[in-house]
Order: sequence, then C-alpha cells, then structure tokens
Amino acid sequence: MSEVRLQVEHLCKSFGITKAVADVSFNINKGEVHALIGENGSGKSTLTNMLTGIYTIDSGKFILDGKEVNPKNQVDANNEGISIIVQELGTLSGLTVAENIFLGHEDKFTKFGIKNTNLMNKIATDLLKKYGFERIKAGEIIDHYNFEDRKLIEIVKATYFDPKIVVIDETTTALSNEGRHELYKHMERIKKSGNTVIFISHDLPEILEKSDTITVLRDGVYIDTVLSKDMDEEGLRKLMVGRELEGDYYRKDYGDSVRDEVVLSVKKVSVPGILNDVSFELHRGEILGFGGLSESGMHEIGKAVFGASYDRSGSVVLADGTQINDIPTAIANSIAYTSKDRDNESVVMNQSIGDNICLPSLDKLTSKWKFLSDRAMNDFANEYAKKMSVKMVNTEQFVSDLSGGNKQKVVLARWIGKDSDIVVLDSPTRGIDIKVKQDIYNLMNHMIKNGKSIIMISEELMELIGMCDRIIIMKDGKISGEIDRSVEIGENTLISMMV
Repeated sequence: MSEVRLQVEHLCKSFGITKAVADVSFNINKGEVHALIGENGSGKSTLTNMLTGIYTIDSGKFILDGKEVNPKNQVDANNEGISIIVQELGTLSGLTVAENIFLGHEDKFTKFGIKNTNLMNKIATDLLKKYGFERIKAGEIIDHYNFEDRKLIEIVKATYFDPKIVVIDETTTALSNEGRHELYKHMERIKKSGNTVIFISHDLPEILEKSDTITVLRDGVYIDTVLSKDMDEEGLRKLMVGRELEGDYYRKDYGDSVRDEVVLSVKKVSVPGILNDVSFELHRGEILGFGGLSESGMHEIGKAVFGASYDRSGSVVLADGTQINDIPTAIANSIAYTSKDRDNESVVMNQSIGDNICLPSLDKLTSKWKFLSDRAMNDFANEYAKKMSVKMVNTEQFVSDLSGGNKQKVVLARWIGKDSDIVVLDSPTRGIDIKVKQDIYNLMNHMIKNGKSIIMISEELMELIGMCDRIIIMKDGKISGEIDRSVEIGENTLISMMV
C-alpha cells in the first residue's frame, strides 16, 4: 500500500460570494504523479495556490508527512518542501537568470550583507548544465529569453532543491514538444526519487499517459479519485462535466472550397532573427492555420498581422488597400488579436472584467456627445461575459482573480463584442478545459459562416487538422509547407514539414 505524502482535509476558499473550493478532502501519495483535473473554475489552481502560499486558506488544512503546513508565501512553501511551476510567467523581469532561480533564497550567497554574485552565477550555471539547458546563461537578464525558455528556467527554480511536492499548473500548454519532453523527463525523475508531482492539465490524453492517480474537482467540490490505468478520456469527461458532451468537437466538413475573395495579403514580411520573407493570403470565411516548432516564427505571424512586430519589413494590406503597420490601425480596421502570453499581452490584469471587455469598443460605446455611459459599458460587458460563460462574481471583479480559462474567455468576449472581421488567435485553447474548447470551436465555426476570417496559430497539431481550411507550416522563420484541409491529413504529415 502506498504511503501518504499529503492529506487535504476539509479545505475551503471563497472569493466574495464565489466558493472556489468547498470542503475538499483527499490524499496524495509519495512517489506518484497525481493529476488534478476539472473544468475552468473548478478549483484546481486555487487549491494548489493555497498549498504553495500564493493564497491564504479560509478553513481546512494540509498535512504534509504527518505535519500541518500553512505557507504564508512561496518562499515559506519552499522551506516546507513544496514548489510550483505556475501556468503563466513565474519569473521576474529585470533580474538575471540566476537571481530568478534563487529568488527568496539569496541568503545562501550573502555574507556580512554582501551578495556573492559570482558564486550564485556559478551554481546556477552548474544547475542549467545538469538540466541540459546550457544555452541559457546564468548571468544574463531574463528578459533576453522567450516565454518557453523562461518556463524551462522555472523548472530548474522549482526542482533543484528536491522538494517533496512539485505542483505543475498547466505548464505543458506553454511549451513546445521539445519543452514538454524536458518537463516529462523531470516529472519522472521526481517520481523515481520518491517525491510527488501534482499535475494540472486539460489535455486528457496527456493526463492518462503521464499520471498514476487522478482527482476530479467540479465547481469547487471534490468528485472522485481514480487510477489512471482504469480510466479513458470519455470517463474523465463525464466526471469533469457531470454529463456526456453533445455535438461535434472538430469540424466535420471536408471538400468545401475556400472563397476566392482575399481579405488580407501579407507580402515579404520579415522580422530580424524571427521571420524571413513570409508571404500568404487570407480569404473571407477561412480558418488559416499556422503550425511549427516553438521557435519556428509562427507566433510572430500574429503580431505582424496586428501591427505589433518590432522592426518589421514587408507589407500587411487589407482588401481596400489599407496598410497595417501599427495596433491602432489594426483595431480601427476590424482586426483582433489574442496573444499566447495571455497575462502580459491580452488582458489588463489589474483592471475589471468589464473594463477589459469594453477596451477595444470604447468608440462604439461613446455617445454622440462624446461621453462614456457607465450603464452602457456595464450592459455591454455583461452581455459578452455571459455569452462566453465567464465564471465570475460580476463584471467588476478583477481579471487577476480568474482562472486561466476564464481569463481566456474574457479575451474572446472582448473581440466578439468588437465584432472584428479578421481574428488572429494565437494558442486560443491553451489552458482551456474540454467543454470550453468545444465552445470556442463552435464559436469559430459560427464566425466563418458569417463571413469572418480567422488566423489560428497553434502547437496542437490535431487542433490545426480538425479546424483549419489550410495549414501553413513554419520552420526557421520561413514557410516550410502548405496543405489544404483533407480527411487524409495526419499529424505525421505536418511533422515531416517541421523537422
């Protein structure tokens, strides 16, 4: 019989009138990968945020190896042998890689009030080499590294001191296939050492393959704990949503030709070190997909189309001849963009849900006397928050209080409200549960039937195959291949163009 590592007893947490975690109790064993799953807003991240000192506990307790623990912050949690790799960025800009790795533990390198930076950099360099991340330099400012590299640095930060429990909260959605492989390798290492991984993910095949045990939460309530080997995807979906999902998931239409009308032309676009001479056209009523490895340049495509690329050359031109060279021009000409880096580029974290939804539509909401009506803004925000089923207290709640999936719903509500004609979606279902994914795919289908055009950038190959009319594969900043929608396409077809 497995030895219990962590006991969760009658845990509760509320935000206003919303009960995020309601009297939850279950056990987690030593030497296992224990998955925590549920729909967006089910309480997964709230529970682990209490365990790791990010949130305070309202009531209930955690018992770690027979001792009650109640961390007041993440450093306190580290000292108890608990760490976390968060869903969004968990590193601090302006600090070096080494300073981020040892954040909160600088006393190890301080003597008589003086920090030994050389020693810190040396030990960080040794750790990066041990983890196989030698290309990341300990002494460099972390801002020099991209989103994925910063997640790899977080892996080192969260695991170098052999914690008893490592929480991995939706981290794989931010990583390429190579990055995921690195993370899986360290999850297995932690498990073999007798320590425990708490693994949060919406990718059910990944959950079934990588975990030993699965606990399901729904609306903040404990539902069940099951063994991964005894479950399949359909069984997990039923536990998560409390019913079978109805309707289609991916599109079922094949053989329909894309309309001839071109709504956007991208010609010879380059961004130094990222994109090189990229050209393509987007048609009315089309979903055009972009795939590739994480560093292929595909994520910069969205920024280039939205006028957000730095030092871009080439042209992005609408059907009426309008040149898109900056963000205000893009928004004014009915182009929308959702970034992969949701917290830093798609939402204003310390503003309300209502303010975020209304932001690009302020011109529409302004009266003929140039006044903004609170009532008009509230009505507008409530209408589109409800359309996207955002789990919230009300639209005055700060976006920073929401789960990752509900933040994404706010982002989509904003652009649905704007009624944009061209929508650029970069990793739109990252950190999104199975039901909300289905809702987003249905929304995309509705948009193209109404003549909207979508560029979808994704590292999820089945998502591209299932939803797109055409797929363009990027490699080393260039277009490597293009393929039309077909029932014959498989993941290997796309992978062969990537590598």
